Amino acid sequence: MKAKLGPRRMSNNLSVSNNMNIAQRLMRYKVWADIKTYQFMDTLPLEEIIKSRETYFGSILHTLHHVYIVEDIFNAHLENRSHGYEARKTDTPPSFTDLWESVQNMNDRWIEMVDQLNDLSLNEVVQFKFLNGEDGNMTRLEMVTHIVNHASYHRGYVDILVEQIPAEAPASDFPVFLKEMSI
Repeated sequence: MKAKLGPRRMSNNLSVSNNMNIAQRLMRYKVWADIKTYQFMDTLPLEEIIKSRETYFGSILHTLHHVYIVEDIFNAHLENRSHGYEARKTDTPPSFTDLWESVQNMNDRWIEMVDQLNDLSLNEVVQFKFLNGEDGNMTRLEMVTHIVNHASYHRGYVDILVEQIPAEAPASDFPVFLKEMSI
């Protein structure tokens, strides 16, 4: 049984131009890579996505959910609001289709946010608390960079898990994105 994902709602917002700042380009790359990843995952048997594996997060779905949780936490930091998380993972992830819907909604928020930032606001320092209660501070650009790097890191981890199926995930590297976007 495969989960059938609905069409991506925001594909028209992925265009990239030379006059965009780095945060706008990076976030569009992340959204593009999420689309590639989730569309590929949708071709796999759902049992493989939720299958228990010898990994820190326990499954492909849990790993993808962890990425979402961290993005939600940092989105809350940027919006100066509480996020409600006590950990970077949960005991039970949402369904694959529910997670994809949440990821799309989060990506919409990230794109909207970075499109409103200018060089001054990108370099503004945001104060926040880490999950362990310690103080943290990062610029908005550093937070965007972290989100993109964090998602890329875990996509690579998911690719390793996918090889156990066996299957091969599509390339989701930044240069591939730039080539596909004709930059």
